[in-house]
Amino acid sequence: MRIVPIARPGVILAVCLALTLACRADLPDAKAEPPFLSPIFGDNMVLQRGRPNNIWGWSKPGDRVKVDIESSSATGVAGADGRWMATITVPPMGGPYTVAIHGAKDAVLHNVMVGDVWLCGGQSNMFLGVGAVAGGADEIKRADHPDLRLFIVSQKSAYSPAAIPAGDWKVCSPKTLGEGGASGFSAVAYFFARRVRADVHVPIGLIQDCVGGSTAETWMSPASLTTMGDFKAQLDGIAALRAKGAPEYGSFLMHWLDDYDAGAKGDTWAKTDLDDSKWKDVDVPGAFAELGVDAVPSVCWFRREITLAALPAGDAFIFLGSVEKMDTTYINGTWIGASSWVENPRIYRVPAGVLKAGKNVVAVRVFKWKSADGFTAKPEVLRLQLGDKTSVPLAGKWKAIVSVDARAPHPMPLDFENYATEPTVFYHGMIAPLAPLAITGALWYQGEANSNTTDKAVQYRTLLPKLVADWRSLFNQPDMPFYIVGLPGFMHRRTEAGDDGWAEVREAQALTAAKVPGTGLAVTIDTGDENNIHPREKKIVGERLALCALAGYYHVAVADKGPTFTTSEPVAGGLKLHFTNIAGGLAIHGPHLGEFTVAGADHKWSWAQARIEGDSVIVSSAAVAAPVAARYAWQANPEATLYNNAGLPAVPFRTDDWPFAQDGK
Repeated sequence: MRIVPIARPGVILAVCLALTLACRADLPDAKAEPPFLSPIFGDNMVLQRGRPNNIWGWSKPGDRVKVDIESSSATGVAGADGRWMATITVPPMGGPYTVAIHGAKDAVLHNVMVGDVWLCGGQSNMFLGVGAVAGGADEIKRADHPDLRLFIVSQKSAYSPAAIPAGDWKVCSPKTLGEGGASGFSAVAYFFARRVRADVHVPIGLIQDCVGGSTAETWMSPASLTTMGDFKAQLDGIAALRAKGAPEYGSFLMHWLDDYDAGAKGDTWAKTDLDDSKWKDVDVPGAFAELGVDAVPSVCWFRREITLAALPAGDAFIFLGSVEKMDTTYINGTWIGASSWVENPRIYRVPAGVLKAGKNVVAVRVFKWKSADGFTAKPEVLRLQLGDKTSVPLAGKWKAIVSVDARAPHPMPLDFENYATEPTVFYHGMIAPLAPLAITGALWYQGEANSNTTDKAVQYRTLLPKLVADWRSLFNQPDMPFYIVGLPGFMHRRTEAGDDGWAEVREAQALTAAKVPGTGLAVTIDTGDENNIHPREKKIVGERLALCALAGYYHVAVADKGPTFTTSEPVAGGLKLHFTNIAGGLAIHGPHLGEFTVAGADHKWSWAQARIEGDSVIVSSAAVAAPVAARYAWQANPEATLYNNAGLPAVPFRTDDWPFAQDGK
């Protein structure tokens, strides 16, 4: 069963789900004989300088395997599970070198460099390729960087630790930088590496290891999550799925549909020649009331026959509008698309060859959770658009049947997404297979998927430090550098002051960077787009991450932080806010200094006037006679104009420690 949500064409907002668990056809067969050498080692790779490197693979138990690099040699012996590992001292930085591996089989790696290896994780903003961002097309044309090497870890969810990653190393070039889906290799990672190479002149290996829409807990170990208690039901559910050998979807909803949806068993109810004569005639929209399940959770199937006199050339699309909660759409028995993102209007491209002149059958399965009618769009939205832009209306009479009446006490899934959201599944499937590779550190761009409620945003304060500890433990590098991208601006600017899930995730990111040694924060509050969860300005993001690494790891004398709040004190009618990391002074980028709020002892927030006074900011409001707390840039898309003289934006902050309203937005 395929579970990839498809984005609407021309609207990149939907891509954060379209970039989730991609086709797994290129991944190794779990039943196949494991390779003599793990695929993380190959031609064109970068080995980590300055520390022992582990190289491993599989052979018959007891086999001895020797690894040679220049004048260094190391030997490993295959254990009972067939895995061998040799730990070798690498030659000096540079190259290219040749690595020879001899045992029951032989392997030779060519064009290998010795330098720094960075693991680049997170969700779709880390995934987004160079070709999809501002200036990306021109950047790709100039991307002749033989000392920069790229590896994309194929996306895979797993219910226990996987051993074999899929992917290969490539030399950065105009051709390779644009490959890999979503318009090429990670733009954030690329711009990071380009800046680091320019400053410290070291070969860089980048490992792109990210999945769109993924939550932090999908990248964490069971042991770490068990200490929290928040994920016990999900971890128990995964253990049960693992015990019965279930497919590793990474989605509880998909398993639930497998268990209960009669229409998905054997010959599905999407097939063209299905006898649906006994199904009910219903109106779409409005069908669920006619089926008697308007007030309860349910799974219903819908079928409609359309006749095309001719088939115009060009791409065809099916438009279904927003659907609550999940649709799975077929044409002539072919899977067209699926999404569980309610707010994402369903617009799926119809692959060439699916439609035909004459009879065609559209089938849609809908899992409805909350709403009275799963089809929420106006009737005129529902249509099939042909290659010549003519449309075939789809509102009106359909054949329909209830497959699952899920009203209580019918069991419900543990989550309601059709993409991989189960805790630990990417840690097992995409991080564990890389260990214990020697690396320099990690870059992390994630948090959007943990910001949808206040509860989850506050939980992120615990999740993110635990994730850092997880990865450091897995790679046996307790002081491994870990640099975090703070969330950019997104969504329309609010006119009222108050709590906000995105601001709360930013606070969790800043707290992690402040409290966990060896971490850093790249503030990107000024790089967002109110209409696009994937802002196209990624060069600034990558370069600010590079500043974190240059200052924190490479010990280059550069400013890497914007103004950072330290203390506040009351002044007449207001508060005086003090900062560190001012880099020569505070500055305003914009027409005025914003965006500050203040509150009195009643905890009611009001917009504030602000002015710079030396190395401090004075805030006050006519609506608050005696302010006791202040906040800065405390919403998803604030007007954040406070900078330092190094041109770096201030870290969003609050002076209070008041509980957030549990608003569930």
